[in-house]
Amino acid sequence: MTAAIDSFSARVLDWFDNHGRKDLPWQQNPTPYRVWVSEIMLQQTQVQTVIPYYQRFMQSFPSLEVLAEAEIDQVLHHWSGLGYYARARNLHRTAQQLYEQNAAMFPDSIDALVALPGIGRSTAAAILSLASGQRHAILDGNVKRVLSRFFSVEGWAGKTAVLDKLWDLSESVTPEQRTAAFNQAMMDLGATLCRRGKPECPRCPLVDDCTAYASNRVKEFPFPRPRRDLPVRKVQMLLLVDADNAVYLQRRADSGIWGGLWSFPEFDSLQTLQDWCDIAGVSCKQDDLQSWVPVRHTFSHFHLDITPCCVRLQNPAFSVMEGDQGLWYNVRQPQELGLAAPVQKLLQALHSWDS
Repeated sequence: MTAAIDSFSARVLDWFDNHGRKDLPWQQNPTPYRVWVSEIMLQQTQVQTVIPYYQRFMQSFPSLEVLAEAEIDQVLHHWSGLGYYARARNLHRTAQQLYEQNAAMFPDSIDALVALPGIGRSTAAAILSLASGQRHAILDGNVKRVLSRFFSVEGWAGKTAVLDKLWDLSESVTPEQRTAAFNQAMMDLGATLCRRGKPECPRCPLVDDCTAYASNRVKEFPFPRPRRDLPVRKVQMLLLVDADNAVYLQRRADSGIWGGLWSFPEFDSLQTLQDWCDIAGVSCKQDDLQSWVPVRHTFSHFHLDITPCCVRLQNPAFSVMEGDQGLWYNVRQPQELGLAAPVQKLLQALHSWDS
């Protein structure tokens, strides 16, 4: 195995030179800013999904200074549909922090990068290696999969002991030279050949020494998260439409799901929904509500069943107080707001319902 480890990086780099991806948008002019944005977007998200988001994001926020000076709603609007919205809020916070405290410059040490919002060890290592050529091992999901299979690493990577072992292995195979190319190659290898489903082992440059392949256990690695049944949470969302066909939205708290995004007023029960309407002066008797078919949105840790409840206001003089936490949204002339994917779909359905 020692000889296999010694030749590991050479084989990976040779494969990358001949087959690796070299035309991804963030590979062009790989500044720390551009690499950082791409690495944050690529967390929990596949390359093909990220590419159009990344291109639009860079067009609107071409530099850290522009991102730092943008309104959070603009940033979240460009993130809408990408999920894991804390990533966008952390991007904005980090840009502001670097702009105000570090002359819009990225630190050149891994410890300083990890201290910034939303940047972990692997992301920091990717920024420094891909943009600055420093030698740092990375350990994203693709790299974990390659190493888990090559070395037959038993156990779920969410356990500290398993994760530590994977980090040690990543450090052991990362070369002193051409680290940027090697790290990109490892990510490419995991994304294109060493996939979770239908891996193409015969084409892999590491197949001759892959212990999982030799023991016919490739599909067992990496070990999955221990299975558990997801709980179900049920909510009512109020689609309150005024006489001008605008719908009322509220900004969600920064913490929790869809933090900082705009959404419909949300309630745990129909009774609390009606109580809110009474306090706000909205006529909301049972006959005034039009309940739609519930829709399910699944998070990593629970299912959310949403029952949309529509109320069309008859009194044109009525208005819910607008402010930092509430506004009327014109579905025909949409504003640039951060909206979660289920909210976007309901707004589209509401537009069709009004038409």
